[in-house]
This record gives sequence, structure tokens and C-alpha cells, in this order.
Amino acid sequence: MSKAINQDGIDALVCDNHYTSLPAHFYNKQMPDGISDPKMVSLNPQVMALLGLEDVAVDSDTLLQLCSGNYLPSGFEPLAMKYTGHQFGHYNPDLGDGRGLLLAQVKGLAQVKTADSTTWDLHLKGAGKTPYSRQGDGRAVLRSSIREYLCSAAMQGLGIPTTQALSVVVGSDAVMREQVEQAAMVVRVAESHVRFGHFEHFYYTQRLDDLKLMLDYTLTQHFPETLDAEVPYLAFYKQVVTTTAELMAHWQAVGFVHGVMNTDNMSILGQTFDYGPFAFQDNFDPGYVCNHTDYSGRYAFNQQPQIGYWNLMALGRSLTPFMDIAALNETLKTYDDIFLAKLRQLMRAKLGLQQVQDGDGELIKNLLEILAGSSVDYSHFFRLLGDFDSSEAVVNSAEGAVNTAIRDQFIDREAFDGWAAQYQQRLVLESSADEARKIRMNQTNPKYILRNYLAQQAIEQAANYDYSLVNELMAVLADPFAEHSEFEKLAALPPEWGRKMVLSCSS
Repeated sequence: MSKAINQDGIDALVCDNHYTSLPAHFYNKQMPDGISDPKMVSLNPQVMALLGLEDVAVDSDTLLQLCSGNYLPSGFEPLAMKYTGHQFGHYNPDLGDGRGLLLAQVKGLAQVKTADSTTWDLHLKGAGKTPYSRQGDGRAVLRSSIREYLCSAAMQGLGIPTTQALSVVVGSDAVMREQVEQAAMVVRVAESHVRFGHFEHFYYTQRLDDLKLMLDYTLTQHFPETLDAEVPYLAFYKQVVTTTAELMAHWQAVGFVHGVMNTDNMSILGQTFDYGPFAFQDNFDPGYVCNHTDYSGRYAFNQQPQIGYWNLMALGRSLTPFMDIAALNETLKTYDDIFLAKLRQLMRAKLGLQQVQDGDGELIKNLLEILAGSSVDYSHFFRLLGDFDSSEAVVNSAEGAVNTAIRDQFIDREAFDGWAAQYQQRLVLESSADEARKIRMNQTNPKYILRNYLAQQAIEQAANYDYSLVNELMAVLADPFAEHSEFEKLAALPPEWGRKMVLSCSS
């Protein structure tokens, strides 16, 4: 273990590069290819604090050079990981870190002081070509870098398991995608970058000794509690099934569409990973596909729970050389119940319900159907629902009636009236008053989400070296449930051009 020392206070980081304890053919060591004339677009203060870097100046040149791939502190050992995976259901053996490098695994100041064993991967995206780049240039562009930076902050603010991002830096280098764009870099921070595809790589190449090494490393570093289990590998798989099922429930409850749920984009820790053509639902559409290359709709919003199951099945297949297949299958069968239980828990909270009643599943199902039928804005509706007056007549034509504003979100108001009557009856079974329910609901249903039109506006401004909207969004996304009256414009419904945007994987 070596300490990273420099003049700007980044010596608070202590390197513990445990991934390099694996054999050399698990990765490729190489230096990053830094970008020219770097400028700091944004720096995440929460991640700075996570790493114990609160005292490092935001205008630190050393920090800027580190985040742009132009400087490495002592102890950093950059490497590109090798893995494979299923892309759109088809196995691809040629995957790996094609534009990113694991710079180092570090302990923040808090971990050092408390002897906490947690380490944080610092991963630089856009770091140049690697042996796994295939035909790519190994670069990232400003557009995709801002989107990943903002969305990881949004998910963190919503309380959804996610990787995080320390910074976005833009340079003067030109990168060709559909058009010429600016090169940029993101420093991603996570407890692990191990993916389902790491295990698939060794399974499909039948390097079973290496597969066992990968399993043992993963359990030791990230699942130490499973080592004392009767069957450690099965205990590990059970945890991955649980965290993945619960992650899918979180996505569905908040209306998040990942867009590219390939197995190489699935974190072994059940965290949202690799933000590409993602979206949050605007007008609710269960079949929403946000990735313009997803011609079959494989990764549509309403397919995500099933794809989570499929990906776990692919992971389980990779474990069969060391596992009883019947035990794996029995574990996988628990997925649906775990997902449904978590989703109902989250949806009850969104509805302000604290008790569990038999009819809750039907109440939730009916609501989602009428939201889709009238193309109601998903997040806006749930935030507004906190104002529902349980003593008010469901159908009230009096001007300004409390429930009228909610009802007016629907084209099919009779459908809403029917559901609202159900909801009103359900609220009678709750013990808390409307005011207390509203407080709970406003702590569950965000006022601010990362709408794609806002991300697009932030990108366009940043391309002209105006980073103000990026940082305004960071301010509200860090606490999306608060009012933030000074940023009220960021809670507005999207313009017509900004609804149901379809995005590219290109980065």
C-alpha cells in the first residue's frame, strides 16, 4: 500500500490497488492519454467529501490535471479491465475497457482514520485507446460525459444505488462522432467496477482456474460476509440476485429507463452502472425505448425487470462450473418475489401509504394504466398527488378545488375519478392526516428529476463554455425533494421537443 503525495492535498488518498493482485492477463496496464487544454466543467462536492478531499481547492491545477489524464499521483497504477458480455442478447467476446482506465483504488481520509477497509475505484472515462477499443478511438465527448456526471448525481440524490462521478473536464481535442465534438473526461467513483461480464469472459473461454480466481477475489473484496457461509459462491449469487432485483424495482418506481442493459453494464454490487442513452419518464409510457439503436425494444422501460432476470441467468450460467445448477435455479426463482415486494414497498411510499393492504397491488396497477392512458407526466403527477385532499369530493367542479388540479392532468377524467375513489377509500385505512402524508410523499416523490431536455440544454451551454446550468442542476439533483425556490424553472414540464427523447449510444 503506497501513499499518493502531491502539493495540493491529494495526499489524503491512500492507494490499495487490490485488482492488480490478480494475474496480469486479467487487465492491461497503460498510461492514460490526457486531453489538451483541459477546463473543469464541474466538480462534485459530495464525492470530494467522500474521498476526503474537502480541503482541496476547486481550482487546484493538480486536481484538474489528474481529472484530465495529464497527471498521476504516486501509487496510481492505471489499467484497462478485460471482460465480455451479452449485448442485446448476443454474446460478444471482444469487450473490455475500451475507453476507460481504472486509475487507482484508493482509501479516503475517513477510511484511513477509522481503519475502514472500503476502497474507491477511480475510473477515468475517455482516457484513450486500449487493447479492447475495437474500432473506437478511446475517447468520450462532452455530451455523454455531462449526461453521466449529472445522472449519477441524480440517482444518488434519489437514494438509488449508483456509481458516482467526481468531475467532468473538457479539452480542445476534436472527436468525430456523428459530427465533430469536444473531447471530455469523467472520473467515475465506485466501490467496484466488476461486472457480470468479468465472469462470462472466463466461463466462455473455459479458463476455469481464472474464473475461480475472479470469484475468490470478488468475494474477498466485496462480499466478505459470504466467506463463512456453507456454500460461499451460492451466498454470493443470492446477494447479487437480491440487489439486482431491488435495483430494478427502484428504476421502475422512479420511472428510469437505462437504455442499454447489456451484461457488461451490470454491476456485481447492484448499482446503476454505465450511463448511456438513459431517460426518466416524462409522459408515462410503459413501452418507452430511449435508445435509438434498440430496434426491437429489448430495453424498453417495461422490459427492464425481465432483462434483470435474464442477465442474472447469464451470470448464473457462468458460475455453473463451481455451483450446483439446481441450487442456482432455485435462487434465481426468488427474483420475481424480491422485485415485486420491493416495487410495492416503493410504490406504497409514493402513494403515501404506510400500511400493507391486500388490494394495494391492484391500486398501483390501475394507477399506472390510467397514467399511460392519458400520457400523464409521471414525476409531476406523483409530486402533485401529495396535495390530494382525502376529504374532498373526488369529482368537484368548483373552481380551484384542491383535487381538480390533479384531475386535470388526465384526458380520461372518468378513469381518474374511478381510481381516485379507490385511493380515497384506501386512505381511510391509514392513521395519519393529509398534512403528515404530504410531508412523507414530498420526501419520496422528487420535485426535480434529470429530464433529458434539461440535460440537452446544459450540454449546449457547456459547449459554449457556460457551465452554469450543469452546476445548477447539480444543486437541485443533490436534494431533489426540496423546494429550491431559486431554481423553480428546473421543475417545469418539458417542452414538446423535449418529451420522450430518443438518444444515441455514441459517446
